[in-house]
Amino acid sequence: MEHVTTSHLSSLETAEAGGVWEKCLSLVKPQIPTQSYKTWFEPIRPVKIGEDGELVVNVPSQFFYEWLEEHYAPLIKNTITQLLGGLGRLTYIVVPPDESDAPVPVLLKERAVAPPPLVQMEELLPPIRSHLNPRNTFANFIKGESNQLARAAATAVANNPGGTSFNPLVIYGGTGLGKTHLVQAIGNSSLESGKAKRVDYVSSEKFMVEFVESIKSDTMAHFSNYYRSMDILIVDDIQFLAGKEKTQDSFFHTFNTLHQLGKQIVLSSDRAPKDLKGLDDRLLSRFQWGLTADIQPPDLETRTAILRKKCDDDSIDMPQEVLDFMAANVTSNIRELEGCYISLLAKSSLENREINIDLARDVLRIVVNDVRMPITVDAIQRTVAEYYDIPTDLLRAKTRRQEIVTARQAAMYLAKEMTNCSLKTIGLHFGGRDHSTVIHAYQCVEDQLKTDSTFRDTLDQMRKKITNTSR
Repeated sequence: MEHVTTSHLSSLETAEAGGVWEKCLSLVKPQIPTQSYKTWFEPIRPVKIGEDGELVVNVPSQFFYEWLEEHYAPLIKNTITQLLGGLGRLTYIVVPPDESDAPVPVLLKERAVAPPPLVQMEELLPPIRSHLNPRNTFANFIKGESNQLARAAATAVANNPGGTSFNPLVIYGGTGLGKTHLVQAIGNSSLESGKAKRVDYVSSEKFMVEFVESIKSDTMAHFSNYYRSMDILIVDDIQFLAGKEKTQDSFFHTFNTLHQLGKQIVLSSDRAPKDLKGLDDRLLSRFQWGLTADIQPPDLETRTAILRKKCDDDSIDMPQEVLDFMAANVTSNIRELEGCYISLLAKSSLENREINIDLARDVLRIVVNDVRMPITVDAIQRTVAEYYDIPTDLLRAKTRRQEIVTARQAAMYLAKEMTNCSLKTIGLHFGGRDHSTVIHAYQCVEDQLKTDSTFRDTLDQMRKKITNTSR
């Protein structure tokens, strides 16, 4: 596959390319987790298709292109070959940032007094107050589908602060998903490795309070010099700068100075920069110079891994069924999940009760309105077999009887839709079939749903029953 860097192509045949790319996506989607599809394939935009089987697409960054090549090259190549033949190939266009937003170098007029050397400035500054929590490290940040881009970018920045194209690095996502942990891990890692010496983590609210105090106490020069001397400046929750015009202006100049000096800026927010209201356009444009990466709510496997890591750190022997039960019911917030874990330990200790499903259910009912058992492939198989009035074993058998094939494909489809099991794992539950069989089953059901309203109703009824039995 080829890689082109350019900002303009003429006579783009986007309509035809769009049709081919849609077919590519329909083949790719069933083969990868939903979150991976949304992160790595939905942002790709078709550009044109050539007569020689070349499909040209836009990707948002060099990092994005490299990640696709490293993790999905065989899948993409096979898909393109399937649609365009043996000569088919994909060419990436990495679209660079708007040149009008590029940093403007500082030019000193003749005879102008040069700024004091940075070493002299550092000698005048108070000791670093990094505000980093030493527990927030990469080692105890659980990697999953929901945070893979953000974590990979954070690691790259920590290893080479100011030296990558991810400057600034903006990480965004909902409350309690690990943004603060990840941005602080950058600072802790860089300090430990010696890649940076002056690192400060500050919330946007604290930055604003210090800015106002510096005005009142006539110490603006000290305030500005301190923040502009950082090797890495980490600002959390930048959405709270909205509407604070003078604070934004101060941060704008701090940002420019650090960026021009090749220093690293790391920001976090509860939403993407383009969705932030009340921020100056020139500030927003600078936030988009580097890389913006989101953190989504963790999937079931990641939530379970987080709980297992907590148990290992605390030397707690907790039954796997309890971990699965908690992970299945606390779905949107890592902070809430960890809170339930602590509550479970406390209740077990104070009431001298064994840690089991019943105790976990008592704890979760305080937090979660609708406590349910996790949905498993086995449970889906039982429901489908009951609906079609066949033995469950036949779903795992090698028989090709049409009614069994239909039931098996429906069960595979629901397993992919309602669980976080991989295609390989689902196939193993159906008599050791491989992932390609699961993909085929998924596509067959998708096609039938488009034309068969009776089958659509049947699938809905089975889905509802599976959901109800998990309560």
